[in-house]
Amino acid sequence: MTQAAGQAVTGANRGVRLLCFGMVLLIAACAPRATAERAAPNPAATVVPIYVATGRRLDQTGPIFGLERTEGLRYFRTDVSVPPTHQPGQIEWPDGPPDAATDFVVTGTEVFPSPGAMVNEVRQEHAGRETLLFVHGYNNTLSEAMYRLAQIQTDFDTGMPGLLFSWPSAGDPRGYIYDRDSVLYARDDLTDMLRQLTRAPGDKVFLLAHSMGSSLVMESLREIALSGDRHLLNRISGVVLMSPDIDPDVFDRQAEVIGKLPQPFLIFITKADRALTVSGFITGRKPRLGMIDTVDKVQRPDVQVFDFSTLADGSGLNHFVPVTSPAAIGLLREILAESGPQSSDFVKSMALRLPKPKVLQP
Repeated sequence: MTQAAGQAVTGANRGVRLLCFGMVLLIAACAPRATAERAAPNPAATVVPIYVATGRRLDQTGPIFGLERTEGLRYFRTDVSVPPTHQPGQIEWPDGPPDAATDFVVTGTEVFPSPGAMVNEVRQEHAGRETLLFVHGYNNTLSEAMYRLAQIQTDFDTGMPGLLFSWPSAGDPRGYIYDRDSVLYARDDLTDMLRQLTRAPGDKVFLLAHSMGSSLVMESLREIALSGDRHLLNRISGVVLMSPDIDPDVFDRQAEVIGKLPQPFLIFITKADRALTVSGFITGRKPRLGMIDTVDKVQRPDVQVFDFSTLADGSGLNHFVPVTSPAAIGLLREILAESGPQSSDFVKSMALRLPKPKVLQP
């Protein structure tokens, strides 16, 4: 067989695999999505307050594909009860009537009339001036994103209040282009939320973004830089992009416009990320930033890239390995325990402690 013929066969096989995966996505799109449910508290459970700024209506906890996007943000707090049987990396969804003894459930909620009212409670109820702001990715419902942040807060014990920025994702595997448009629609709202969280002296925000949410974070940081508001950029205490669904060339241009990036600035990749494989196929067969495999893909000395490929266990399409793989969680928890409650200290320590072969640096 000639080299050209071999490449053709390989390409055909890859196309068949992607076609089969696409059929799986279509089947999954027809399946009902779980939503957060209320239940009575359990004294052995851990209650995690999750603050939420969302571009969805408050009754849109499930998919919103095809619905009209709303203007402005809504603000609320949800008390997520994490069961005493919780396993690291897992979200224990109810299989039947929700029970706080075995499942993630909601035990309380409070709606705020304004962003200021929510931020005031955050500062009154939690020590310190730093907030962890989580931006979810493509194909996420509000319920899924709330529970994911509660899982992260529980497994890593960050010591900071957690705020979810929930942009209007379709919550549907078929809504990839819809979600890309929603990212652009939501970037001004994210910028406004960052300003609210950093309005008082000493206030800081640590940004944790996943998948397509990484594109939203980069677009907002770019807008802030173009406005000349370096004061706001200096209030960002660090950025982590997990499995970022961004074209590497676009990331380079965004970073160029931003200029001096918040520090630390970390990118977590997994080369076996099957979700980003499909994303790359949809966007032109080019590997996304979360799957880069050579150091020259990121040319900036102020960005560190960490490869979690060897810790992937196949769950969740290997698309969220740092916070769903028990092995990865165990490593990061150990570092966090040694570094104290501040997230910036946590990631700086991690940058020093992760095995050298798994760190890609220009």
